[in-house]
Amino acid sequence: MSMDIVFMGTPDFAVPCLQALIDEGHRIKAVYTQPDRPKGRGHKLASPPVKELALSHNIPVCQPKFLRKPEIAEQMKSHRPQLCVVVAYGKLLPQNILDIPPLGCVNVHASLLPAYRGAAPIQWSVINGEKVTGATTMYMSQGLDEGDIILSDSVNIGEDETAGELHDRLSRLGAKVLIETVRRLEEGNAPRTPQAELGEPSFAPMLSRELGNLDFTKTAQELHNMIRGLNPWPIARAVCLNKEIKVFASKVENLQTQAAPGEIVDDKRLVVACGDKTALELIRVQVQGKKPVGGQEFMRGYRLKKGDRLEG
Repeated sequence: MSMDIVFMGTPDFAVPCLQALIDEGHRIKAVYTQPDRPKGRGHKLASPPVKELALSHNIPVCQPKFLRKPEIAEQMKSHRPQLCVVVAYGKLLPQNILDIPPLGCVNVHASLLPAYRGAAPIQWSVINGEKVTGATTMYMSQGLDEGDIILSDSVNIGEDETAGELHDRLSRLGAKVLIETVRRLEEGNAPRTPQAELGEPSFAPMLSRELGNLDFTKTAQELHNMIRGLNPWPIARAVCLNKEIKVFASKVENLQTQAAPGEIVDDKRLVVACGDKTALELIRVQVQGKKPVGGQEFMRGYRLKKGDRLEG
């Protein structure tokens, strides 16, 4: 069996889902994605990853700036979709579009709903030190990630796994859950579970650059989670010798220290005292305008020594 589907998605996370639908033989009537945007130093217009995949399969691409214009709903109706699949599209769908497909609009979300509704579920699950997360499909409603759940699957989060690494795993898991969801919808036996039956929701707001300022009065584990969760963007930051440094990787030290938060406590390694007498080694750092280096190389290059300080 195969279905007539309109796919709505934009970034890399959505690509495995679209590819899986194509591989399964579903008829992708059109792909809706965000408009091309300037990128890089030259500010040249760049196509979203989903657009590039669609065009490589000769699938029509639509890039409306606004969805609430009546002509967009009419255009969507002209595709006669049985189902609409939405993955990290980046816009809320108005009710007149949600109502078009007979089987509804299905969203793939990178958390175990109702946990981590919102724009950055992967990053916040890492920042908050979660051990498990997953991917969920749901029937879309007008509320943000509030729709009834169809299926979900879970994965463990590695102790040192970054948000970027987890993103890649969840994008593949999301595609797997989506294909099973579409199969169940075709067969007419897809489950439907209101989120209220599964507990209280939590939220994952958009990230900001300011979030990356490391506060060394927090524990080493909290800072390690922050560094992992903000990689690859916006990247955790600290200040050393009046220079801003980006922190890409760290390791929680198995020691207790009486040093003040932010103080370096090792002669060779970039081990920094944190809150509650804990300590964190900064493994990979980058001074603005320089290449990323290991923590030890950074210590040698700037002649840092035990007792010197980093600030948030």
